[in-house]
Amino acid sequence: MKKYQPTIGLEIHAELKTATKMFCDSPNNPDEKHPNVNVCPVCMGHPGCLPVMNKKAIESTIRVGLALGGKIAQVTKFDRKNYFYPDLPKGYQISQYDKPLVAGGELLGVRIRRVHLEEDTGTLSHDEEGKSLVDFNRAGVPLMELVTEPDIESAEQAVAFAKELQRILRYLGVSDANMEKGEMRVEVNISMNMGTKVEIKNINSFKAVEGAVAKEIERQTKLLEKGDGDKIKQETRGWDDVEKTTFSQRSKESAHEYRYFPEPDLPAFKTAGFDLLKLERELPELPEARCARFASEYGLSGAQADLLVDDEALADYYEEAASELKEKTDKPDNILLYNYLASDLAGLMKKEGLGVGEIKIPPEHLAHLVSMIVENKITSRQAKDALSEMFRGGEDAETLLKGKESIGGDALESAIAETVNENPKAVLDYKNGKTASLQFLVGQVMKKTKGAAKPDELSALLKKKLEK
Repeated sequence: MKKYQPTIGLEIHAELKTATKMFCDSPNNPDEKHPNVNVCPVCMGHPGCLPVMNKKAIESTIRVGLALGGKIAQVTKFDRKNYFYPDLPKGYQISQYDKPLVAGGELLGVRIRRVHLEEDTGTLSHDEEGKSLVDFNRAGVPLMELVTEPDIESAEQAVAFAKELQRILRYLGVSDANMEKGEMRVEVNISMNMGTKVEIKNINSFKAVEGAVAKEIERQTKLLEKGDGDKIKQETRGWDDVEKTTFSQRSKESAHEYRYFPEPDLPAFKTAGFDLLKLERELPELPEARCARFASEYGLSGAQADLLVDDEALADYYEEAASELKEKTDKPDNILLYNYLASDLAGLMKKEGLGVGEIKIPPEHLAHLVSMIVENKITSRQAKDALSEMFRGGEDAETLLKGKESIGGDALESAIAETVNENPKAVLDYKNGKTASLQFLVGQVMKKTKGAAKPDELSALLKKKLEK
């Protein structure tokens, strides 16, 4: 057993995909470039303005709770969380305190304490002169917060949890959860041997989550080993992505310092009106279950299934292609299909900066190409060349390869004979024990046949010819 055991809990915020903000009808648009245009008197906290709850945001949070196996509160309410910061226009945040929408649940063996709903703050930017500018476009955007129990024991486990939650949010369609856009932010609470808890706030990449957790464990362990455990303060720290270290920001607030009290402008409400049974029935197949099915149904490895399932559109494309492949051949090769999608086609997409939904090759065309390989109608070289042409023009493989099927028999024998006659030195070298010459001659035949020769048949016939 380790002398100092880390205890880690996560608080993960995710902006929800809704047309309008949490308590007003200002647009919820994370891509808005002009500051302070998606605002109104309600989200700016003008006196006399009353908030109205966003039903879609509440439903989205309930769906997350159901997906995680949590208990949906029968009665819930909103509260005022009072603190003063330049990006908080009202001087308080409407959040949930003692009656969250969701309690309990589990993900990857980590228990969920609660999932609640609140409104986001604005954003601050700082110029070179030291001036701070506030953009309130984000203020009031629906923000879901998930809090785990302190069940996490390593940086790697923390990252795995955050990644899986991101996948679930995307599969549910409730949040894009892009960390680089601030749509998903991770806060980490760390203590050693259940001692003083330190919080690291607003971490905006998985790499930073791993680095911050590992570095904070290292920092606290060193202090404890030196007998300086009293120097570990209950505080909020930040992550310096350049120096790769955590740094102190402020002392950590306690709940009573926020002076929570029920939001007087919003009544408590019952969740029964959301038809929880219907919402649960309509949940999609979640990533973990889909990975398991891909492994059993298509014979993919865990890593292969994970790669596809990470991108829902890519996984959908693969499933459609696999279904088409089954129709086109009696011996569908789902691993070969995966390789052409995840390697060859993905390489072309990456080069052009395109997503799977933007390419000209529909799933049935990729399936047709793979079926032609499986049926030995074309060689892998021909397939790769055809795929590049399909990517540019969108034609079907059969159209592109009409009249270019792989050659064998007399046609291949003739190409081998010509190659042997044209390369006497290589033939002599092979007969003198230089086996590398065989590959040279194979290459020459492939060149002569424009890649249409079947490699296994070619090698066997060429050896037979040379050994006469």
